[in-house]
Amino acid sequence: MSTVVVVAAVIVAPGGRVLAAQRAEPAALAGGWEFPGGKVDPGENERVALVRECREELGVEIAVGERVGGDWPLSPGYVMRVWLCSLISGVPEAKEHLALRWLGPGDYYDVDWLGADLPIMKTVENLLPR
Repeated sequence: MSTVVVVAAVIVAPGGRVLAAQRAEPAALAGGWEFPGGKVDPGENERVALVRECREELGVEIAVGERVGGDWPLSPGYVMRVWLCSLISGVPEAKEHLALRWLGPGDYYDVDWLGADLPIMKTVENLLPR
């Protein structure tokens, strides 16, 4: 069985703020908060997939920076790979999510992070300026 790779962007803005996205679907995950991203298409480079996903989901162009950690486990057969990113152009819009929210150092945990994204936030928190 092959592993499905999901990519996620930790979009960082000045002041150590990060963009969180509230899932609209599937029903089991709806309402939970995550870092935006999605599945890598067959034959697609992971960084290219991340840029594409942010364009489709948020209407923004991003620069992909440093990778965060290794493979983050999701459900069986799925792993998530995460990168720190910055905005090049555009203002994020919730095209496929219920809502978007910028979280700063004092409120990183004011949202109900999905189980897979919570340990990522904890790792990212140590990488960002305070």
